[in-house]
Amino acid sequence: MLKKIIYVDNAATTSLSKNALDAMLPFYKEHFGNPSSLYSIGFEAKKAMEKARKDIAECIGAQHPQEIYFTSGGSESDNWAIKGVARALIKKGKNHIITSNFEHHAVLHTVKSLEKEGFKVTYLDVYKNGIVNPKDLEKEITEKTALVSIMYANNEIGTIQPIEELGNICRKNKITFHTDAVQAVGHIPVNVVKDNVDLLSLSGHKFHGPKGVGALYIKKGTIIDNLIDGGAQEKSKRAGTENVAGIVGMTAALKESCENLDQNYSKIIKLRDYLEYELLKIEDSILNGDVKNRLPGTINISFAGIEGESLLLLLNELGICASSGSACTSHSLDPSHVLLAIGLKHEIAHGSLRITLNEENTKEDIDTIAVTVPKIVKRLRDMSPLWEEMCKSKNKIRA
Repeated sequence: MLKKIIYVDNAATTSLSKNALDAMLPFYKEHFGNPSSLYSIGFEAKKAMEKARKDIAECIGAQHPQEIYFTSGGSESDNWAIKGVARALIKKGKNHIITSNFEHHAVLHTVKSLEKEGFKVTYLDVYKNGIVNPKDLEKEITEKTALVSIMYANNEIGTIQPIEELGNICRKNKITFHTDAVQAVGHIPVNVVKDNVDLLSLSGHKFHGPKGVGALYIKKGTIIDNLIDGGAQEKSKRAGTENVAGIVGMTAALKESCENLDQNYSKIIKLRDYLEYELLKIEDSILNGDVKNRLPGTINISFAGIEGESLLLLLNELGICASSGSACTSHSLDPSHVLLAIGLKHEIAHGSLRITLNEENTKEDIDTIAVTVPKIVKRLRDMSPLWEEMCKSKNKIRA
């Protein structure tokens, strides 16, 4: 048994940073007031919230702090962006949405629900490298297109989309462009103006902030309906008393991440490349997604002839916390829709391991994983009728 837990599932969630926790604590006790209240402790909460708005705007390159709206997280931000724009623009006769076929389920399930309301949805392919081709987007745009929603970086294989180019196509065609940047913000440079983005979703717990708080950037002038009605919070756009402590903690974490972006990137990518090199020595393993255009900490590898769930359980017994895909679908028996979208066969997609590193991981962690995974893969293959059949038929990944 390992002496410590090795956590390499940072795409699912991250630990709360000390800076974030320290920033939050006063807003649970001394400055607990409702930011909509007309007395001093309410003013203190309001003041902190507006400073947070300004700091987040600066981190993502937004021109106005008032373009930042606080939400409960990435899923709400995605739902608001997509449903809000779609329902606003259908009044103008636009009922067409374009997205990709490997978005996070917060996007895919949202557009599916809109299909039931009569909206038409086009799902762009991403091909083997997991990247949307801008030419495909141009071909699908019609006069009825209201919204394009393409994720900034994929949560399972880490591929980074050509957001600036996609955004430029939308801008030229006067179409609202949303990006789910939950995995990107705090890990790679993001600038909503440079990228021609109208709406951007982010979530605090992906960059060492607290869970249950996020934000939606809405470019000034964007036509969007409310998702949650009620009080006049968030300029009457999003009702509900704001989670001030969460907002302050999220902002402290984001500022820290953005200030250390280059330093963290350099450290993480070295660890990633070393571990990836070691794991790809395993017979019949394959890296999923693009080799270069991906997040610094993401490794997604498929091993023929095994079940990913068994691999994860055995890793867990040894204190290594990893995943086979999105945490939001971890209890599903179906193979990852992301891996199927890039063309993997079901039996290969089932044998996948996602490792997502961050700056808290050490070389010692990586060395342990590099030694442990090959042993477990061999153990599982020795017991696998599927692997035996693959070996006999030579129908393996690289066949």
